[in-house]
Formats: sequence, structure tokens, C-alpha cells
Amino acid sequence: MSGEHEHEDQPKKSRIWSALVVFAGAAGLLLAYEHRAHLLTGNIFLFALLAACIGMHFFMHGGHGGHGGGDKK
Repeated sequence: MSGEHEHEDQPKKSRIWSALVVFAGAAGLLLAYEHRAHLLTGNIFLFALLAACIGMHFFMHGGHGGHGGGDKK
């Protein structure tokens, strides 16, 4: 019986992730619109620095097991 309950949570998680992606996309578009004067000035160094920080955050978390990976005995 416990197998039936596992499948009921799947659509709920899917809707949460979909809502999160839509919210993040809308927030990104609004942020870009509000700061369009800074984005369009041609300062590629600041954009590259921001892209590097975001890239490091997403791609380097696999090395230590994610957040909260403290000492485990």
C-alpha cells in the first residue's frame, strides 16, 4: 500500500518545480529589464565575472556532496 502514496506526491513535486522555474524566469526578465542600462553599456568584464560565479556555483557542488555535508561518523 505504501507504493500507492509515493506516486501521489509526484505530480505535486512536478508542479512545485514548474512554478519555481516560471518564477525564476519572470524574476530574471524583470531584473534584466530594470537593469538594461547597465547590461547594454558593453561592460563585458562584469558580465563575465557574474557568469563565472554562477557557473562555479552550479558546476562545483558535485565535489563535496551538496549543502550540509559536515562530518559524518
